[in-house]
Amino acid sequence: MKDHLCCCHEESPSGDRNARRGFLGQAIALLCGATAFLIPTAVGVATFLNPLRQKGQGGRWMRLATLDTLPTDGTPQRVPVIADRTDAWTRYPAEPVGAVFLRRSGEKVAALQVVCPHAGCTIDYQSSPKGGAFLCPCHTATFDLQGKRTQTTSPCPRDMDRLEVEVRNNVEVWVKFESFLLGVASKVPQA
Repeated sequence: MKDHLCCCHEESPSGDRNARRGFLGQAIALLCGATAFLIPTAVGVATFLNPLRQKGQGGRWMRLATLDTLPTDGTPQRVPVIADRTDAWTRYPAEPVGAVFLRRSGEKVAALQVVCPHAGCTIDYQSSPKGGAFLCPCHTATFDLQGKRTQTTSPCPRDMDRLEVEVRNNVEVWVKFESFLLGVASKVPQA
């Protein structure tokens, strides 16, 4: 009789190799599955959050008129600003995004924002035999043809906002269109 007890069980070399292969196969399958799930998920989340991370672009140069469409006598002309607009995730092509007053003096053009710096009301132009003036109908603030306040008691904290203008090719009127913070004395661009 054999009195020999074996307390350890030795596996065959092929069984150990198969166990390692099974573990390696499972690890690779898990890694591939995680990659297949995580990459599209990360791209989707980044795309969804992208509009929230974007800051305003500041002013944007836009062609608004030609010299021959503006009155030569200096009368302001209100010109709509049409551009593609993006509201978070929705894109609106060729939408009105604002307006400016353009005044031609010879070959030079001045541009004024139509939004009142006080509370954001739309400023109107009223012609008169003396040359006319700009009027904010909300709080009766008045401005001269250069956009300067004409009342010392006006609730408006600053003059009308002037915009940069370029006349390109001696014909095209380009304006750097941008909006500014309302209700403050300084002209601060909105982000």
